[in-house]
Amino acid sequence: MVSLEQVKEQMKKVNVRDTFGTKKEIKFLPEVLRDDEVIKYMTSGFLEGNTWLVTCTNKRIIFLDKGMVFGLKQKEIPLEKINSIGQKRGLLLGKIEIWDGASKILIDSIDKDTLKPMIDAINSAREALKSEDRPQSSNNITAQEDIPLQIKKLAELKDQGILTEEEFTKKKTELLSKM
Repeated sequence: MVSLEQVKEQMKKVNVRDTFGTKKEIKFLPEVLRDDEVIKYMTSGFLEGNTWLVTCTNKRIIFLDKGMVFGLKQKEIPLEKINSIGQKRGLLLGKIEIWDGASKILIDSIDKDTLKPMIDAINSAREALKSEDRPQSSNNITAQEDIPLQIKKLAELKDQGILTEEEFTKKKTELLSKM
């Protein structure tokens, strides 16, 4: 489990500037974070009538509201589910809209100086997550492109009498089913 000290270290490292009214949420954050998550940025904002802590990690965006009486409200959006992000900047405060499919989460009353770092953190975390997935898919393409070559080699083994017609056909069918 992540400790509060680790959370504070990560906050300092990414230069978190505004956590107005979210001390209870920050103290609770270690219980919400997974061991493989790293804080990319966080800020506070107004959502559903209360001040929430908005935290972007390398895996998801976490929204926390720790009430005095009612316990904890938590929402999260996995980074891969985010379709788009919008922002509106006012004189002192701004808003961030996060779309995940057909629904939108609007975080209001965010310190305008934290808007750009928050959006940059979300976008760079999304890109990093996508690039983690890319090598796997390119390996799949390479493996699929390799199948005709494997079938050609099997045919040569069959022609040399190393494989029977039945063995060749069985292996060829297995390879073709992977395409």
